[in-house]
Amino acid sequence: MTQDRKKKILIVDDDASHRLMLKATLSEEGYEIFEASDGDEAVRMVEEQFYDLIMLDLKMKKVDGLEALKEIKKISPAIPVLIMTAYASVKTAVEGLKMGAFDYMVKPLNMDEVKINIEKTLNYERLKIENKVLKERLNQEFDFSSIIGKSRKMREVFEVLAMAAPSNATILILGESGTGKELIANAVHQNSLRKDKPFVKINCAALAENLLESELFGHEKGAYTGAVSRRLGRFEQADGGTLFLDEIGDMSLATQSKILRVLQEGEFERLGGEKTLRVDVRIIAATNKNLEKEVEEGRFRKDLYFRLSVVPVHLPALRERKEDIPALAEHFLKKYAEKNQRLIRGFTPEALDLLMRYEWPGNVRELENTIERAVILSRDEMITAAVLPNNLKKDFDSQEKETVADALVGRSIKDVEKELILKTLEQTGHNITRAAEILGITRRGLQYKLKELGIK
Repeated sequence: MTQDRKKKILIVDDDASHRLMLKATLSEEGYEIFEASDGDEAVRMVEEQFYDLIMLDLKMKKVDGLEALKEIKKISPAIPVLIMTAYASVKTAVEGLKMGAFDYMVKPLNMDEVKINIEKTLNYERLKIENKVLKERLNQEFDFSSIIGKSRKMREVFEVLAMAAPSNATILILGESGTGKELIANAVHQNSLRKDKPFVKINCAALAENLLESELFGHEKGAYTGAVSRRLGRFEQADGGTLFLDEIGDMSLATQSKILRVLQEGEFERLGGEKTLRVDVRIIAATNKNLEKEVEEGRFRKDLYFRLSVVPVHLPALRERKEDIPALAEHFLKKYAEKNQRLIRGFTPEALDLLMRYEWPGNVRELENTIERAVILSRDEMITAAVLPNNLKKDFDSQEKETVADALVGRSIKDVEKELILKTLEQTGHNITRAAEILGITRRGLQYKLKELGIK
């Protein structure tokens, strides 16, 4: 078992032969073993130094296991404790779990199970520490403010990015068109140790094979018709920094083999050149294709796939994170209202409802285009349903659904007002400020209305 330092395990048992057997077995596994013959001695030892794990027998003559566990948890709550118990005292062992023990093992102990339980417990504690560090890094060290999303799926993406960004690992970003793969690649670069070096990108699907190779590796003068001078390729331009290979699933097998060589050896030749060049480049690749399927069907090299997917990042489609739509829509509204010098303050509830119900096959890119169009067409202070594309409304045909006017007939103004406010609050996640903006009133005015209408 390989470890940076030996893990310290305290064995607490009044049976000397049992302690000796455990010590012999676990020492061979690379652990540093300490012994206590009763609970009172174990408590004193825990006061004096830290242990990575405690194996605690429940039945001891002086201070029993439950009493010792209670005191140990007062001194060092973080130390994981594995209880050792006989069949007759399993009920007592359950009491130990309620007091904070990690797990229990029934005597006579099976040594293979003991090893597995110890490894499982230590791994769990390691993951807890890593998760704590990760959360601190997410909150303090890394800036993903350019990526909008607080949904669970996007938080999972941010966790992976926070771990991967500072490394030199190759990253493969997977996701449908329009999900923001280039934005993710740029965020990784900006949070990496290479952030002061170039971030170079190329769309592998946008160029014919011969032009793509020239763009990637450069060419010498006269390498082909039209090559009137030497040109540096994207790999040379990105030396020391990051190269983003977008839509890598569209690359030919011949070019794939050359990319593989750069990943493996860090070297290549320009087209028409004989000199071997070396570069230090971190690769981030992206595709909307299923590369595993492409490998199975012989269109993508298996060895290159494994080289690229050291850290795979799966970007969710917009329909899988609809709770992010209001924030994204507001972001694009502010962006294009400023760009077009328009005074537009928000969305009507009907417009926001349409945005939330639509499936967005074009993902975030389609949402952005939709909001830009709406800003240009709008003549009001609020984006209304009228300026949204017809495809957002196809499921709400007026012949199949009652109109807003029909729905309001026979109802009091107070009831309609209350429903409108409740619906807006629901769509904004009960964000008072955002709801007030959408409704076209001040935050204080909305708070007054909530009180007046008895909405809590």
